[in-house]
Amino acid sequence: MGGLRANADTQATASPAAAAGSGEPASGPGARRRGAAVVAYLLAGAALFTVYLRLSETYPLNSDSANILLMASDMLHGHVLLHGWYMSDVSFYLTELPQYALLESFLGAGMHTAHVAAAMTYTLTFLLAVLLARSGSSGRAAWARTLIAAGIMLAPQFGLGVFALDLSVGHIGTSVPLLLIWLLLDKAAPHWRVPVLTAVLLTWALVSDPIVYVVGVGPLGAVAAARLVRGVVTGRGGLIRRIAARWYDLSLGAATVAATVLAWAVNNLLSALGGYTVNRLPFYLTPWNDLHSNAPAAWKVLEIFGANYAGLHGVWLVLAFLHMASVAVVVWALARVAWRFFGVTLVDQVLAVAIVLNVVLFMLTNAADEAAHEVAVIAPFGAVLAARVLVPAVTGTAAKAARLTMAALAAGVLVLAGYTAGLGYEISQPTAPAANTALAPWLLDHHLTYGLSGYWTSSSVTVNSGGRVKVRALMQFTLKRDLWMSNVSWYDPRSHYANFVVLDSVPGFMHHWEPQALISKYFGRPAVTYHTGPYTVLVWNRNLLDSIPR
Repeated sequence: MGGLRANADTQATASPAAAAGSGEPASGPGARRRGAAVVAYLLAGAALFTVYLRLSETYPLNSDSANILLMASDMLHGHVLLHGWYMSDVSFYLTELPQYALLESFLGAGMHTAHVAAAMTYTLTFLLAVLLARSGSSGRAAWARTLIAAGIMLAPQFGLGVFALDLSVGHIGTSVPLLLIWLLLDKAAPHWRVPVLTAVLLTWALVSDPIVYVVGVGPLGAVAAARLVRGVVTGRGGLIRRIAARWYDLSLGAATVAATVLAWAVNNLLSALGGYTVNRLPFYLTPWNDLHSNAPAAWKVLEIFGANYAGLHGVWLVLAFLHMASVAVVVWALARVAWRFFGVTLVDQVLAVAIVLNVVLFMLTNAADEAAHEVAVIAPFGAVLAARVLVPAVTGTAAKAARLTMAALAAGVLVLAGYTAGLGYEISQPTAPAANTALAPWLLDHHLTYGLSGYWTSSSVTVNSGGRVKVRALMQFTLKRDLWMSNVSWYDPRSHYANFVVLDSVPGFMHHWEPQALISKYFGRPAVTYHTGPYTVLVWNRNLLDSIPR
C-alpha cells in the first residue's frame, strides 16, 4: 500500500452482483464480521454519547439554546412551517430542528434536552467520520485510519471548543448530511442514481444551512469541473467522445447546480406558504487595509482542533500544545493532496477543497468576527482527510515504510493517550448550570409571568421555568422587538400582557442589559422596583407591549 491511494477513476469497484455471486453464505464468516462491526459501532456510539453528554454539560446553556428548543416545540405541536418565527442567519429547518422536536417528544422542552441533542449530533459526526476514514481499507490500514480520525475528533477543547463542536445547534450538525454524501460518493459505483441522490441530499442540507455552499456545493462543483477539464484535455478521441467519457464528473457538477436551484425553490415555497423568516446578515470580503484585524480568527481555527493555547496555563496549556499534532497531520494531508491532486480519490479532493475554502473565507471576510463554530466542519473533514491520505503513505512494504509505520504508531499511541487523558480531565470538570436559573423561581414566587428583558435574559428564563414564566427580548439600543430567533406573536398586546422588565447588572456581552433611559422614555416610571441578585425587576400596572417602539 505504498504511496497515495489510487485515483478513483482507476480503482476497481466490486459490484453488488459480484459480491452476491461470491458464493459466501448469508450466515458465513463475512456476515458474522459485518454483524460484529455493527455491534461494535453501536457500543462505541453509546459510550461516546455518554462522554459527550457529560462534556456538553460543562458549558452553560443560554437563550440561543432556549430559542432552538422553543422553535422545535412549536414544530412538534403542529406549527410545521414555523409561521411568525424569525430565525438567525441559519434555519437548520430540515436538519437539527426535527431532531430537537423528536427528542422533546419524550424528554420535554427543558434545557437538558439541548445537551442530549448536542451530544447526539457530535456522536453521529464522530462515527460517520470514522466510517468515511476507514472506507476502502482493511486490516492494519483500517485500524490506523480509525485511530487517526477518532484521535483528532476525540477531545474538543474545553470551553469555547465545547461550544463550537458539542453544544446546541451549529454548523457541526451540517457535517452529518455532508459526511453521508461523501460516503455515498466514495462507496457507490458510478451510476446515474448517485448524482440524483447527491442532488437531493445537498438540497436537504442547503435549505437548512447556507454554509453548504462553502463546504459542500462549491467544493464538489469545483472538483467535478477540474476532473472534467483534465479528462477532456488528456483523453483520446473527438471532443464529444472525451466529454462523454467523463459523464460521471459532468453529472456530479450538474447535481450541485440542481441542488442550488432546488434549495432556492424550496426556500421560496416555504416563504410563500407563510413559513419562517431568516435574518440575512451581510457577507463581504474584508478590505485590504483592515485585513490585519482578522488575525485573531487564526486562533479560532486552532480552537476547532483543540490547539488554541492563547491565555492558557498549566494542564490546559499542555493539552493545547499536544493538540498541535492534529493540526500538523491535517496540514500535512492538505499538502499531499495539493502535490498530487489528481492522484487521490474524488472524496479526498472534495474534503481538501472544502477545508481550504472554509478557512480562507473565514479569515478573509467579515465572518472572522464570528465564533469558531463558523469553521466547525473542518474538524471532521480534517480528521477524515488525514486518515485517508496519510495512512497509505506510511504503510508500504519497503523497509523504510515499515520503520515509518512503527515510528508513526508509537507517536500516535502517545498522542492518543494524551488526548484520552485530556478528555477525562475535561469531563471531570463541574457541570455548568444554565444561564439565569435562579431568576425563574423568583419571578414565579412574585406572580410575574410575562415580561421583557434583553436577549440573554429572556428565553433562558422561559425554558428554565418550563414555560410558566415567559420573558421576551428587546433590543439593547432601541428597545424594539428583538426579532432574532424569536416569534413575532410574542409581542402582540392582544394576546399577551407583559407588566415587568428585568435588568441585568452583571458585566459582559452575554449579561449586562440596563437601557434605563429608554425604559423611562417608552414605559415611564414603574409602580414597583425589586432587587434580587444581579437583577433589577421593574413592574408596571399596565401592558408594556402597547408601548414598545415599532
